[in-house]
Amino acid sequence: MGRSRRADNENSCPRRRLRLPIALKLTEGQAHDGHAASATLGSLAAGNILLADTAYDSDALRQTLADRGAWANVKPMPHRRKVPAFSAFLYRYRNLVERFFNKLKHFRAVATRYDKSSENYLASIKLASARIWMRFNEST
Repeated sequence: MGRSRRADNENSCPRRRLRLPIALKLTEGQAHDGHAASATLGSLAAGNILLADTAYDSDALRQTLADRGAWANVKPMPHRRKVPAFSAFLYRYRNLVERFFNKLKHFRAVATRYDKSSENYLASIKLASARIWMRFNEST
């Protein structure tokens, strides 16, 4: 995870209404986000909306979500000929995902990647995410 972008190991995480992660997946740093999306987004059901950046802009992903009854509000690539429906208002809420990754970077083991194996690194990310969840639920 880089400072401004997710660099070394990409993390994908769908989120619920509480602005907290519901699933985490660790992929290779050189892997494209769109390839891991179908496995990570399996928990999206009818009525849910996917807020994602242009890396997730594919007709196959949109069709998969439409078959489930979910809607993809993904910023379209600038060179698309058929531009799908897109809400700029909803897209502004995508910053919540970036805020979560910023909170993850506050955990030293996650930011500096002390763990060399991917299993241990994913476990430390999940532990940090659990602490973020508990911190949120503690204050309510």
